[in-house]
Amino acid sequence: MSKITFLGAGSTVFAKNVLGDCMLTPALQGFELALFDINEERLKDSENMLNNIKQTTGSACTVKAYTNRKEALRGAKYIVNAIQVGGYDPCTITDFEIPKKYGLRQTIADTVGIGGLFRNLRTIPVMLDFAEDVREVCPDAWFLNYTNPMAVLTNVMNTYGGVRTVGLCHSVQACIPELFKNLDMNPEGVQAKIAGINHMAWLLEVSKDGVDLYPEIKRRAAEKQKEKHHDMVRLEMMLKFGYYITESSEHNAEYHPYFIKKNYPELIERFNIPLDEYPRRCIYQIESWKMMRDELVNDKNLTHKRSHEYASYIFEAMETGVPIKIGGNVMNTGLIPNLPVEACVEVPCLVDRSGVTPTYVGNLPPQAAALNRTNINTQLLTIEAAITRKREHIYHAAMLDPHTSAELSIDDIVSLCDDLIEAHGDWLPKYS
Repeated sequence: MSKITFLGAGSTVFAKNVLGDCMLTPALQGFELALFDINEERLKDSENMLNNIKQTTGSACTVKAYTNRKEALRGAKYIVNAIQVGGYDPCTITDFEIPKKYGLRQTIADTVGIGGLFRNLRTIPVMLDFAEDVREVCPDAWFLNYTNPMAVLTNVMNTYGGVRTVGLCHSVQACIPELFKNLDMNPEGVQAKIAGINHMAWLLEVSKDGVDLYPEIKRRAAEKQKEKHHDMVRLEMMLKFGYYITESSEHNAEYHPYFIKKNYPELIERFNIPLDEYPRRCIYQIESWKMMRDELVNDKNLTHKRSHEYASYIFEAMETGVPIKIGGNVMNTGLIPNLPVEACVEVPCLVDRSGVTPTYVGNLPPQAAALNRTNINTQLLTIEAAITRKREHIYHAAMLDPHTSAELSIDDIVSLCDDLIEAHGDWLPKYS
């Protein structure tokens, strides 16, 4: 029996989307859906939820929960990863509260920035443990990574894990619908080309019936910026740098040195930046789960409609050979020549029986590549820190981060890193 293994299956709502989709996919009938999570209560919840969907859909997939990770992975053909190491409490709280003591404010802190850096440092060792198991018990499996920080973790799994990994993010799929909705334009029939790095990929081309839509997009964006709205940072970046970015304004506010500045507090108001947004979301999700748990886990009539998540469509394409195009995070094997070859890039990919085949993009516009490289610098030094276990590379990664370095002195950055290392305690390995 073929197997799809879900690591972090206690993410019950996400497991419903991804594995519920698999249950509704004809080419995946008869697959075992193997669930693994270190939280046994949440694992049981997801098992019950998926069995309820199995009953209502009549799916021929089987659902099995495992408390032994290696057994969950054994013989897997496909793996979905959706873990979060350290959770909201204590690790996300630490990532936000300690930098605040230095006057360093964040919005999401899950990609780069000081919060993203430390999220990487506590997640990479766990991912490399996964990779060791994969190489032993399912070396030919495809590993679909949904966990942030996307670019670094996908890079590590490919470069140091020896595992065939593609990183998947919603931001490429959501880019055109969100932009066009915000500007009151019709996205029907629009052609787009998107490439760059995760959370900072660029809408390089956007047209309809052969007509370039960028002039109209920019005209509407300039008008839109006269009023308060949720996407002010991205529209500002597009108007100043020429291209729209895939990930949300709250994310991009902390990827660049221009928006969250203690010496210019008026920018927060001007660009409508939601500081401490991610902790608020965490608290909301924790409370929401308490309210929806009974309905999701114990409803014997629970139904599911196939979602827009890439995973089941990727598996279907690999099983049937009917190709699809996705936006995937892969290693930069010359796909974007003006970004470092060591980097993980986000580009259009073809998926079929051969697996995931990335497409050649060519050079990005020079200003777009330059902005990507500012984030890649920190990503690559974070990997260097995690692999060598040298504390100095943690400092280097932080000192090269655009937002952190724009706000703090070198001495304060070093001190902040030391404080975060101490506060994380056993969530991090030892650094020399």
